[in-house]
Amino acid sequence: MTTNTPNALQTQTPQNDSEQQPAGGIVSRSLIGVVLIFIESAIALMLRLDPKLRQLAYPLAKAGTVVCIRSYLPHTTIYATFGYRGVLLDSQLPANVNAEITVNAYSFQLVNALINHSPSHIESLQIRGEAVMVENFKAFLLRVGVGGAIQNLITKFTGNQKPKPTAESQAKQNSDYQQKIAEQAERIDTLSTENKRLSIQLAELASKQKSTFVAMIVAAFAAIVSTVLHFFI
Repeated sequence: MTTNTPNALQTQTPQNDSEQQPAGGIVSRSLIGVVLIFIESAIALMLRLDPKLRQLAYPLAKAGTVVCIRSYLPHTTIYATFGYRGVLLDSQLPANVNAEITVNAYSFQLVNALINHSPSHIESLQIRGEAVMVENFKAFLLRVGVGGAIQNLITKFTGNQKPKPTAESQAKQNSDYQQKIAEQAERIDTLSTENKRLSIQLAELASKQKSTFVAMIVAAFAAIVSTVLHFFI
């Protein structure tokens, strides 16, 4: 008769667990891991090309925000950790870490939120957490969506093309230009008139100064003559 020692039980337990674990779970986890790596790379590329997206992700990265995303049909849980190196995605929550934001939605709702550049699809998601963090996360989702990314790339390569002005706006603009030109012309005329007035005043002051100088010379000469006559008469 044989007895099972604790060591024998310990060596048998992992074998039983591995035999009971379904192969489908391993394949599913591997598939999720591949998808998460692809999404991480896409988000990293978007962050590199889009300064506005980096600005929206900065407060989340500064706080080290962890987001728990639970999707239904199929049931999947994903954890997104914001950091200065990007957004890390994992199917398991790291030890001693709690999620600050929780997202509950069906899979098609998440797909619509990422594909469509629409605030209504973002609002359809059940997002819970601190109000400021939730608003920052919503803004990030709205920008990181495929629609927002495509719009950003088009703007980046084509530039900000201004819409063509209408006939009314063009006429109003021409009227404004003519009014500004008239104001400038009136201001120039006013300055010319003021300049002429100052020139006349300077000429008058120069004439008065000359007359005063001549009068001083005459007065001095008369004083000298009267002094001389006073001594000799």
